[in-house]
Amino acid sequence: MAGVVGLMWLLEVIDTIAGGALDSLGIHSWSLQGLWQIFTAPWLHHGWAHLAGNTIPLLVLGWLVLVDSTRTWVASGLVITVCSGLAAWLGSGPGTVTLGASGIIFGWLTFLLVKGVFTRSIGDVVLAVIVFLVYGGVLWGILPGATGISWQGHLGGAIGGVLAAWLLTRREREQRRSRRQALAERPAGASW
Repeated sequence: MAGVVGLMWLLEVIDTIAGGALDSLGIHSWSLQGLWQIFTAPWLHHGWAHLAGNTIPLLVLGWLVLVDSTRTWVASGLVITVCSGLAAWLGSGPGTVTLGASGIIFGWLTFLLVKGVFTRSIGDVVLAVIVFLVYGGVLWGILPGATGISWQGHLGGAIGGVLAAWLLTRREREQRRSRRQALAERPAGASW
């Protein structure tokens, strides 16, 4: 995670030196050119304050997802990036350029919040409670509010986090269903 955030900081240094030229790699709403930029926009930010505001939540939430597995981190990150980017592309006014990792932050937040519901793991539920107590207040960011903030990207990221949690916990849900079915089919009085 430190390498990912370090790359974002390096890109902001380059962007500052280049007079903001990298900002053109943000998502350009309603432009076919803007679609591929769904994958470049999270790496770039509208200045140092924007990047600084995203750094700690991205490190913390990203690390909590990465602890599960690299596969979970990559797969959830891709699902969230696409959902957040498409929401920003479709939901923002024409000509709007969206940058930043906050869609991924909202996605990893909701991923961690709902994963325990899908896995029914006590560890995941406890983690969700802790994450909610620390970061739950930012969920208001999925609603329209301040000018210049992509609530559309935040909402899309949050939806992507729920979708990623559902997709990536399929095996656990199927195993739980099989155990329940085996218990239901067990003859009365039989012991295991």
